[in-house]
Amino acid sequence: MSRRHRGKPPYQPTDQQRRQVTTMTGLGIIQDDIARFLEIDDKTLRKHFRRELDTGAIEANMRVASSLYTMATQDKNVAAAIWWTKARMGWREQQELNVGSRDSPTHLHLLAAVAISTELAQRQAEPQTIDSEQQPLPANLLDAPTPTE
Repeated sequence: MSRRHRGKPPYQPTDQQRRQVTTMTGLGIIQDDIARFLEIDDKTLRKHFRRELDTGAIEANMRVASSLYTMATQDKNVAAAIWWTKARMGWREQQELNVGSRDSPTHLHLLAAVAISTELAQRQAEPQTIDSEQQPLPANLLDAPTPTE
């Protein structure tokens, strides 16, 4: 008697099982758990579901990317568009500071920022006055006289 005729018939996966393996693989479920779910050996899983195991994650990524693309381009979802520019286009929220030459726009902006911050520091060091009475403001507002004083 041949091996085929003893015991169980050879394993035949169903279309539903193929869809389940594709989905589970796409969701990141490990092969041991998929085999356990299907109540088959992990070797049987790899033998009969090789294509589903190899393409499940690709199909899931394709579906998510397609959905995200639609949200970013048609649904006007700003978060989706921002994610796309960062993940797919390599954009960043902050760029590295590269001062470069003295004539570069970055260097000139840096010089302007230093000049403005110096000007603000000087203004803060000067005593402030109340417009109508030209009296210096107290250094601490808690020390200011109340209207009854």
